[in-house]
Formats: sequence, C-alpha cells, structure tokens
Amino acid sequence: MMSPTHTATGVVLAAPLLAVAPEFAVAGALAGIVGGVFPDLDLFVGEHRRTLHFPVYYWFLVLPAAVVAAASPSTVTVAVALFALSAAVHSVVDWFGAGPEPRPWADPSEQAVYLHFGNRWLTPKRWVRYDGAPEDLLLTGALSVPGLLLFDGSVRTLTVVGLVVGAGYTLVRKRVPDYVEI
Repeated sequence: MMSPTHTATGVVLAAPLLAVAPEFAVAGALAGIVGGVFPDLDLFVGEHRRTLHFPVYYWFLVLPAAVVAAASPSTVTVAVALFALSAAVHSVVDWFGAGPEPRPWADPSEQAVYLHFGNRWLTPKRWVRYDGAPEDLLLTGALSVPGLLLFDGSVRTLTVVGLVVGAGYTLVRKRVPDYVEI
C-alpha cells in the first residue's frame, strides 16, 4: 500500500485518544503518521519490505510502550506507543497488498514482506492489487475520514496533503517505474 494509506491508518489508530486522553491526541496522531511512514524508509536504505518492515518484532516494542503510556501517560510515552503501533500495523498490512516489485500488475512476485522471525518472505495476499491502485486510494480516503472530521490543525492539514499525494500517485503510478527505480 502507498504511504498515504499508512499515514491515514496512523491517525485512525490515534483517534480513540480524543475520547480518553484528548490532550495527547494530536501528538499521538502525528506520531502515528511518522510511524506509518517509517518502515518505507527502507526504500532508500537496504531492501524494501525487508530492512525496516518487521511484522512480528515491532509488536515487542508496541506492548511495553503501550503499558508505559497507560501507566504514565505523557506526550512522549503516548507518541512512542503510537509510533510503534503504526509501524507494526504498516508492516503487517503490507502483506495484504502486492509485493514491492516495480510493476506488480505485470510481473508479480511472491514476496510481500520479509518475516525475520521465520526467515522467509510472506506471500502477498493482493487484497490491494498494488500500491497506488484505485482501491488503495479508496482505502486511503476511507481511512482519512477521522483525520478530516475529528482533528483540526496540523493533523487535518497532513490528512489533506496525504489525500492529494495519494490521488496524484494513483494517477501516475503505472508510469512511475519508467522514470524512477522503486
């Protein structure tokens, strides 16, 4: 899935804070956005969906971070917990899309996300045919609703930016491999 889908997911994960700890909701949403992008930094360093994608190991950070945030809530503890949760969810959700190959619609691979725990690649589920597919944009739109309706300020602005970037990427996605190595 494309980054705007993952960043919108990070905001969704933080939205319950509006009801239980509104003073931490914006920090949680911003951390969720950053955590949603973080695993994809392996596009620039290492092997995509292997170097920074950890569908099992992030959860070992999520659990203690959530306990610390619940026991001693602060902007920092809540942000760390939401960052870790968003990165963990991102790593798992990529399994439900296509692989990281440049043209998954034409040359699909059988590698979605590397499972370090099992020393193997998870086979793509292809519920979303490829990052930037029309259904990926639809998912981004649906996941953006909390960011648009429940938040204001920087979270709402970043949500709108994510939707615009996602729509633009969807429009050019099939041409991207002709110009950029992804």
